[in-house]
Amino acid sequence: MPKAKSVYVCRECGFESPKWNGKCPNCGSWNSLEETEVIPKTKATIGVTKSGGVDLSEKIVSLSDAETSINEVRYKTGLGELDRVLGGGLVKGSLVLLGGEPGIGKSTLLLQICEYLGDDHTILYVSGEESIRQIKLRAQRLGVMSENLYLLAESDATSICETVSVNKPDIVIIDSIQTMSIRDINSTPGSITQVRECTNLFMRTAKSEEIPFFIVGHVNKDGAIAGPKVMEHIVDAVLYFEGDRNLTYRILRAVKNRFGSTNEIGVFEMCESGLEQVENPSAMLLSGRPEGVSGCCVACTMEGSRPILAEVQGLVSKSGASNPRRVSTGFDFNRVWMILAVLEKRMGFYFGTLDVYVNIIGGLRITEPAADLPVAMALYSSLTDKPIDGKVIAFGEIGLGGEIRSVSHLEQRIAEARRLKFEKCIVPKHSLKNIRLPDDIEVVGVSNLKEAFKAI
Repeated sequence: MPKAKSVYVCRECGFESPKWNGKCPNCGSWNSLEETEVIPKTKATIGVTKSGGVDLSEKIVSLSDAETSINEVRYKTGLGELDRVLGGGLVKGSLVLLGGEPGIGKSTLLLQICEYLGDDHTILYVSGEESIRQIKLRAQRLGVMSENLYLLAESDATSICETVSVNKPDIVIIDSIQTMSIRDINSTPGSITQVRECTNLFMRTAKSEEIPFFIVGHVNKDGAIAGPKVMEHIVDAVLYFEGDRNLTYRILRAVKNRFGSTNEIGVFEMCESGLEQVENPSAMLLSGRPEGVSGCCVACTMEGSRPILAEVQGLVSKSGASNPRRVSTGFDFNRVWMILAVLEKRMGFYFGTLDVYVNIIGGLRITEPAADLPVAMALYSSLTDKPIDGKVIAFGEIGLGGEIRSVSHLEQRIAEARRLKFEKCIVPKHSLKNIRLPDDIEVVGVSNLKEAFKAI
C-alpha cells in the first residue's frame, strides 16, 4: 500500500511546505509547521469535457434573474448588540465564526439567542463537547425553553451535514469546530486539516441549503483561533469575544464581515442569568473614576458609527532596574514608544530612567490614533503630578513633530461628550473647520502638544 503524501502547513498563515522547517518561510513563526495529509482529489465522471472540467452552463444565472427577498435577507437575533456587529442581523446562508477564550461566553451567547429566534425559526444546536443533558441544564439556567430548539450531540461533520440537508432547520449552531471531524481524513479532530475540511463542508451546506451557520472556535495559547488563516477566508464573518474572564464585561468585535462593517463592537455584561446587553458602554467604562488623581484622562474612540468614551490611565515612576519597564494594556505598545519619543524630543520631558505604564480601563482595546493625545496628557499629568479635571475630554492624533493632527467624526465625539455632561473638549484645531460648535460645552482647538498641555 503506497504511503500517503503529506505536506507541512503553518498554523499561523497557512503556508504549505514539502518539508518541515523550524521557522515558517512566509510569516516567520517558529515551530508553527504541522504535518498534514494531502487529500486526493476524485475525478468527476459525468459531464467531463475534453479540458477536464464540467460544463456548468445550466447553472449560469443573470444578476437580474437572481432571486432575493428584502424581508428574508436577515434574521434578528433578539440582541441588538449582536445584530449591530453582524451588520443588522444574521444573513441567510451565511457562515459566522465566533471565537474567544474558553469560558468567555461564546456558547452562552448562542444559546441565549435561541430563545428569541425559536419564536419563528427552527434551530439545530450541534455540540461535540457536551451531552444533550448538559445542554439542557445550561438552557434551564439561562431561561431558554423554546420548543423549536433541537439538540444533537455529534462530532461527525459528514453526518451532521446530511442531517441538516434532510431536516432543513432554519439555523444551525456548531459548538465547536475543534471537536468536529471527517472520518475519511486520517488526522485527529482539531488539526488544521480537519478544521479546514469541516469548515468547507459546513460552508457548502450553508450555501446550497440557504441555512445560516454559527460556528464556535476556541483560541490557542497565542490568542488566535486554531487554524486562523485556513478558516477566515472560508467563513463570511469572524467575530471575536474580548475581555478578561475575571471581569464581568465582554466586548464582541467583528474582524471580518462580508455583510457589514468590521468597525462595530457589541458590549455585554456577564450576569448570573447570562450575558446582558450594555446599552450605554461609555457610562460603564467611566464608572468609578478617581477624583483629583494625576495620570487620568478621558478619550473618545469611534467603534464603527458609535462613539465610546474610555478612561486612559498613565503612570510614570522611578525605575529600580537598569532597563526601565514599558507596559501597555489596551493600547498599541509601539505607539506608546512613539509618544514617549515625541514627548522627549519636542517637549523636553525625560523618561529614560522612569517606568511607564499605560492602561485602558474596562478591558477595552483602542487602536484608533485619536487616542494618542489623551495618552500623552495622562503621561504628562503623571510625570508632573498635575491632575486633569474630570470634566475634560481629549482626542487627537500626534505627529512626530509634536503636532496634533485632525480626526474624523468630530461632531459625533463632541455630542457624546455633551451627553455625558463633560464641560471641555480638547480637540485638533484643524478639525474645527466648517463645524458648528455647541454652546453648552467648551471646545478648545490645539495645534501642538504645548497648547494641549496649557489647556488642561
